[in-house]
Amino acid sequence: MNTVWTDRIDRVHPLPEYPRPQMARQGWMNLNGPWDYAITDSGRFPRQFDGQILVPFSPETELSGVQRRLKKGEFLWYRRTVLLPESFSGKRILLHFGAVDQAAVVWVNDAQVASHVGGYLPFEADVTEAIRDGVLTITVRVTDGTEQGGLSRGKQRPERADLMTAVTGGIWYTPQSGIWQTVWLEAVPECYVKRLRITPDFDRACVTVAAEVAGEETAYAHFEGQRYPLPAEIPVSEFTPWTPEEPKLYPFVVSCGEDAVQSYFAMRKFSVEKDDKGVARLYLNGRPYFHNGLLDQGYWPDGLYTAPSDEAMVFDISTAKAMGFNMLRKHIKIEPLRWYYHCDRLGMLVWQDMPSGGGHYNPLVVSGPLVTGLHLKDSAYGLFARRDADGRAQYRRELAEMVKHLYNCPCIAMWVPFNEGWGQFDAAKACQIIRGIDKTRTIDHASGWHDQGIGQVRSDHVYFREYKFRPDKKGRAVLLSEFGGYKHAVRSHVFGEKKFGYKAIATPAQLEIALEDLYQKQIRPAVEQGLAAAVYTQLSDVEGEVNGFLTYDRRVIKIAPDVVKKIIAVE
Repeated sequence: MNTVWTDRIDRVHPLPEYPRPQMARQGWMNLNGPWDYAITDSGRFPRQFDGQILVPFSPETELSGVQRRLKKGEFLWYRRTVLLPESFSGKRILLHFGAVDQAAVVWVNDAQVASHVGGYLPFEADVTEAIRDGVLTITVRVTDGTEQGGLSRGKQRPERADLMTAVTGGIWYTPQSGIWQTVWLEAVPECYVKRLRITPDFDRACVTVAAEVAGEETAYAHFEGQRYPLPAEIPVSEFTPWTPEEPKLYPFVVSCGEDAVQSYFAMRKFSVEKDDKGVARLYLNGRPYFHNGLLDQGYWPDGLYTAPSDEAMVFDISTAKAMGFNMLRKHIKIEPLRWYYHCDRLGMLVWQDMPSGGGHYNPLVVSGPLVTGLHLKDSAYGLFARRDADGRAQYRRELAEMVKHLYNCPCIAMWVPFNEGWGQFDAAKACQIIRGIDKTRTIDHASGWHDQGIGQVRSDHVYFREYKFRPDKKGRAVLLSEFGGYKHAVRSHVFGEKKFGYKAIATPAQLEIALEDLYQKQIRPAVEQGLAAAVYTQLSDVEGEVNGFLTYDRRVIKIAPDVVKKIIAVE
């Protein structure tokens, strides 16, 4: 199943854009493109390779040119030889991987330079000492434990759930493996900027910038003609607040000796406060702001986790914005940094889910509450498929890594560590981990159900009944974090034979009427009573799910954006 971008792929230089917009350098080299690959039964270096794969598309995808699944016990290998340009001479060379699913070991010229566990987050290595005469042969070995419970796997499953198990066992999609985000090299001096931490202070009209550096040089921020030694509180006088309606970004530069990186920040503040009627609501920049959102799973029929192009990512965000939505809940997936950059510059709030993990889920725990409304204590590790202590520790590491990785992105308004009890455990401790890193955003500790009675928000999912607002007994803001999911399949634009959704709608006209009825009778009254956010399911169809506003191939918009905008508008 192709998208409109499938045939436009540059198969020599796919996804050529710089992958880290908030810390961009001039001296870099994109390594996306054809690599040698092999799939073996042994962890020893392969004697020969099977062919070529188009990085950064997983071997399971059409765009990779392979379309072969990595099975349990198999090893996926990549190899590419790179000749460094003259401009890299005399500098330290950093090798970056945007994401590799799930466990990777990396060699350069037969010297191991890195290993990483976790399929959603980046890692890097200084490979300078392994390079020989300006040449580096990069070899990557990948294993994928999707079938195991120790690592975050998101919504992947070796065998996708069929229509009958979708409701009772969770909705799952085609598993994938290997490199699925951009690979690139950077040339840096001996002293260089390793990472930034950017914290806007809306109330005090300043931004705090800190830099971690390699070496002994002092880092400086250059902003509006002034230079500030870091860390520093930088005044931002008479600023324009960042909002989805006016997404103002402020560019600045950080230098460290001979190194320099381009970055940006935005002035905005997220909080939960009580309005003039004493109702707890989500606030943006000191004012009540209704988060009118869409569930966004970020899947593509030709690239699975990997969008076929930068233009494709922009299309999804821009279409949601044209429909009048001001927020996307990034569901059980972490996107490449360019996706968040586009949300920053276009003006789209983001609720960021942590990819789920754990063992085999009990349907009575993860789906039963949709009907029963029962909530369980998440210290019962066995009930929540979290008996494995090592797996719990790995989750905490990945959660902290995710928050640090995305901390600087202005668009992110909410962290969501757990969804519908999928591998949920010790949610209060998860919130403590997040709070220890980020005190500037709100947290939805248990999206859907298994509320532990903590935090500033209560989160509900409603599909099979009419939604009626009820205030939270603890005085928290109330979120309808999933609802709707109306099914409408567009002939010739459906993936496979299974067609799942929560309410079947035969025609676009009937879908329009049903949505107007839903928002008019259920959502608007709830907003007046105190509802702080609503997240409709969903932006696009995903494999067997046909409850999106867009078809899976993004070729059909089921209802015109201007019509949707009128339907979903709330005061």
